[in-house]
Amino acid sequence: MNRARIKKIVLCAVLADIAVVGSMFSFPILGSRCAPIQHMVNIICAVFLGPGYGVACAFLASLLRNLFGLGSLMAFPGSMIGALCCGLMYWKTKKLLLTVAAEIFGTGILGGLCAYPVAVLFMGTDAGAVAFYAYIIPFLISTVVGSVAAGLVLMGLKRSTAFEHMQYLLDK
Repeated sequence: MNRARIKKIVLCAVLADIAVVGSMFSFPILGSRCAPIQHMVNIICAVFLGPGYGVACAFLASLLRNLFGLGSLMAFPGSMIGALCCGLMYWKTKKLLLTVAAEIFGTGILGGLCAYPVAVLFMGTDAGAVAFYAYIIPFLISTVVGSVAAGLVLMGLKRSTAFEHMQYLLDK
């Protein structure tokens, strides 16, 4: 295995750990629990590691959160779909704003819609008790806060030489 790949695997693991620890940080907004760290991690993975590592990081973070009792099965569809969407967007366009929008759409809309069958099939939620779009608003609230924060951090890094230097170190 080459050094660049090892660096990417290690960064993926560290970011997954940050997402797990960060899941303990949340605050209420409009009756929803806003936990923005996973969304920040998704965008950082998309930019520095790409879509494959992003999905792997989201899966690992969701798995660890569930094993440690810090999350629910809802963590899987939202984080993984969001990571894939923003990873593919950055890979294709290299545009940070579009990457942030892809994370919001992937996690907030697509992940929110995919959470419904997870809730019904695996969590025992009564299909008639909750609308199929019921998870969109809570997912959107959390992902907008985290995505905007990640976008601001990455724009700050881009204005300095830190962004290019980090990319260089990962590819070396």
